[in-house]
Amino acid sequence: MPDQSSDLDWRDEIPVSTRFDDPYYSLENGLAETAHVFLAGNGLPGRFREGFHIAELGFGTGLNLLAALRLWRASGQGARLHFTTFEAFPLSPAEMTRAQASFPEIADLATELAPHWGRTHFDLADLRFEMIEGDARQTVPRWDGLADAWFLDGFSPAKNPELWDAELMAQVARHMTAGGTAATYTAAGHVRRALADAGLEVTRAAGYGRKRHMTTALKPSRSG
Repeated sequence: MPDQSSDLDWRDEIPVSTRFDDPYYSLENGLAETAHVFLAGNGLPGRFREGFHIAELGFGTGLNLLAALRLWRASGQGARLHFTTFEAFPLSPAEMTRAQASFPEIADLATELAPHWGRTHFDLADLRFEMIEGDARQTVPRWDGLADAWFLDGFSPAKNPELWDAELMAQVARHMTAGGTAATYTAAGHVRRALADAGLEVTRAAGYGRKRHMTTALKPSRSG
């Protein structure tokens, strides 16, 4: 994995992308933001089941993976969680470890997974992980998987518009199970419209912290 340190700055131990001029997670509390937006926003843990598959746009520090696996274990799942993430600019293992150190609640889990950072595939007894590197506008259409829940966690749409364009949101919808969901911290109108145009039922929900609103989306179950 290439060293990305030239594209990273630190603000009170919070990583900030100099490429996109945006922090990797909330300046208030990144772990709490993940719980509110991506876990609760996708109805988790209530929707967990054997073979549950999470897909994510923007792996970043790996915080969402750690939070999801922590919840998977805490909710007593006896099966394996599938987690596929799409990332164009992976952080180095050292950068991920430094960012995760700000959250003592997940220290044990972060330590357990630390030897695997830098790999594009690895398996644990209760996790199957895959990172697909490259431009998601090219990699998501080629992916043959279906997600039960999508974490849409790219940098701000105003600063990283490529990860929020209408065709990519349509691909997210195409790679979603019937009854599947998506959640994101942004409530930008063009993102909401793109998800709705892709056939998803879009809801504006209360956001985390200083963000007034966020977005959730549901793919209607097949009928007939």
